[in-house]
Amino acid sequence: QVQLVESGGGLVQAGGSLRLSCAASGLAFNTYAMGWFRQTPGKEREFVGGITWSGGITYYADSVKGRFTISRDNAKNTVYLQMNSLKPEDTAVYYCAADKTFGTVTSTLAAYDYWGQGTQVTVAS
Repeated sequence: QVQLVESGGGLVQAGGSLRLSCAASGLAFNTYAMGWFRQTPGKEREFVGGITWSGGITYYADSVKGRFTISRDNAKNTVYLQMNSLKPEDTAVYYCAADKTFGTVTSTLAAYDYWGQGTQVTVAS
């Protein structure tokens, strides 16, 4: 079955960096767009950014643009989220997701077919 497993979360001071990884199995990874989302208690899950199957196009939420970078290694079936200049408001559970729509990347949650279990990121002020 399809599995997406996030790792790399943790506690970091404001201004610091973290790199999240999402390892995929059970799907043709190099045909899926991948997205990163985050959620805090009581709020809806929100789009952070996404990357097309080839890595040629990335798309970010305005709140993270210029600070976060998404990349992927199709040989390793892994997508990454490099987070720099972290702020307390970045504190959330971060999820990766896979979208089989070929050639595009979307911020729409309903478009994603598979989800990971999430990893906690806490940014201390």
